[in-house]
Amino acid sequence: MTTNRPVALVTGASSGIGKQTALALVAAGFEVVGTGRDTSRVAPLRGVTFFDLDVVSDKSVSAAVQQVIERFGRIDVLVNNAGIGSIGAAEETSVEQAQGVFDINVFGVMRMVKEVLPHMRARGRGRIINLSSVQGFIPAPYMAVYGASKHAIEGYSQSLDHEVRQYGVRSLLVEPAYTNTGFEANSAKPATPLQTYADQRRIFDRLMTEAIKDGDDPAVVAKAIVTAATDKKPKLSYAAGPMAGRARLLRFVPAWVLDKQIRTMNKLTG
Repeated sequence: MTTNRPVALVTGASSGIGKQTALALVAAGFEVVGTGRDTSRVAPLRGVTFFDLDVVSDKSVSAAVQQVIERFGRIDVLVNNAGIGSIGAAEETSVEQAQGVFDINVFGVMRMVKEVLPHMRARGRGRIINLSSVQGFIPAPYMAVYGASKHAIEGYSQSLDHEVRQYGVRSLLVEPAYTNTGFEANSAKPATPLQTYADQRRIFDRLMTEAIKDGDDPAVVAKAIVTAATDKKPKLSYAAGPMAGRARLLRFVPAWVLDKQIRTMNKLTG
């Protein structure tokens, strides 16, 4: 089976941002394939075809992409949305735990890109949209590993864009701020909690809970992703919502001002 409609592949589409993105792309006229680690447990979404995919497995990634090509004959847009959070002080986070976060958030993206890119190059067109975060360019205490993974995605995506643009392919970033999803509940917790960080970590956990509760609707991020997928003149990065837009302005303030604001916002002492 092939289609004349553009085809979008969205990883981690069973809930949250991925689910809203899949629905928004359907509304924008795309054939949409959504993925999850066990899609037999995913409620059907109108207009979305689901395939199983585990981004930490080379074999799974290869099989899923091949399924999409066999079913639809093309992939026009890849949305690398699958990811995991990590909360805790850097000293409390084991190297093994950090490797697990990077295997999903960074190497999972790389696996998907390496598998999809040859198909895009062969057709002379395509867009790779990588979900970053405002923490990809602004530091956040007690989220060092997660922030590091998003900083890595920022660098990887921008470098990739310069490599593939001559082949009609673009690599773009979408940068959400706090979003009202299950991020905190699904984030990895400290592997070895230390008493010295306990009080400050509790403050951070409370602030994070409040920020996510008051955060943007996932549909706001989905709208930015659809814009990135359809812009006639795509930008390297897209702020997802007004909060993310304001956060991007912090890139241009003096370092000492940003440093002070981060410590004040997170109620840090010293």
